[in-house]
Amino acid sequence: MSKARVYIGTSGWSYPKGKGAWDDIFYPPKLADKDKLAFYARYFNTVEINSSFYRPPNKFAAKAWAAKVPDDFRFAVKLWQKFTHPKMFEQATGQSWRVADDDFQVFNEGIQPLAEAGRMGPLLAQFPTSFRPASEAVGYLEDLIRRLRGAGFSLAVELRHREWTESEETQAIRAFMEEQHVAWVMIDEPRFKTSIRGVPLTSDTAYFRFHGRNYKQWWSHGESEDRYNYLYTPEEQKHLAADVRELASQTSETYAFYNNHFGAKAVVNAVELQRLLELPVQHPLPETLAQMYPGAVEVTT
Repeated sequence: MSKARVYIGTSGWSYPKGKGAWDDIFYPPKLADKDKLAFYARYFNTVEINSSFYRPPNKFAAKAWAAKVPDDFRFAVKLWQKFTHPKMFEQATGQSWRVADDDFQVFNEGIQPLAEAGRMGPLLAQFPTSFRPASEAVGYLEDLIRRLRGAGFSLAVELRHREWTESEETQAIRAFMEEQHVAWVMIDEPRFKTSIRGVPLTSDTAYFRFHGRNYKQWWSHGESEDRYNYLYTPEEQKHLAADVRELASQTSETYAFYNNHFGAKAVVNAVELQRLLELPVQHPLPETLAQMYPGAVEVTT
């Protein structure tokens, strides 16, 4: 299919509570939380760690994660919200968002066991739509990239506002990311007037995030997880697969994550993407998942 090593997975693996829980759908009944990652790794060769967005990883937890997966498995680690979502961080903690050297050190120490075990994929710096290319924001982004790349991490940056690709700064931003070998994240989400357009390939690593297209509930003030209650259709999946296939032919590594996690819909779509890319599906999907989503069994054949 391509020259790239292709990694396909989901954004997070632990959703034990709420309307969109994975327990008893993807995960077998009474499966302990500590055993879920190993079960997940039977189907996928990568996962995004979401908990690192809310707090720096615990190095002992990271060491345990690395021990539960095969040698060729890779963890993509979402950057701490203090680095990317200052208002959210202050509201959640009551602390100042100002980033200090110690913050980089703490985060680095938490993920070192993944790197030492050879299980480390890219760091994901996900910025909100409100992050736009004013001079201060561009300067902050460039400094953050230099710090993280200087520490030796592979890096992917998700920018959501269309001004990043349609402003006077666009060419300079693209050139800087190419110079730093930073992957500009390709995203799929409901199309809004602010949505980013025409993201360029800026690295030998391609990074896709599929958030679903739940337009009606995207800005809902109810349960936040409803935003991700979306199952990609077979036709939509074909288009996404074509995009992944095209960039996989131009890179050495390609990552694709489904963030439509509600009710394990991401699992169904990620396995289907494996099939569309003619990648092996190691195990049949659990019967409970097939019952929830008729036709899901077909993606394992």
